[in-house]
Amino acid sequence: MWEVRAADGRAEDLASWALAHAAPEANVYRSADGRVVVIDETDAGMPDPPPDLVSRPPHTWRFTPVQR
Repeated sequence: MWEVRAADGRAEDLASWALAHAAPEANVYRSADGRVVVIDETDAGMPDPPPDLVSRPPHTWRFTPVQR
């Protein structure tokens, strides 16, 4: 999972950038407070976003599916 908060007024631009750079299989989400989250089960990763789009560096977590 990859998550980052957009710089002020740049949420739409950051969401568009994430859609353009995420793996086709990834799910991209946007919150009302300007955060963008990418969940990619292929673990392809995301490049670093342009610094002017973000208010802080992205956070990345690796998860392993749990069988039911």
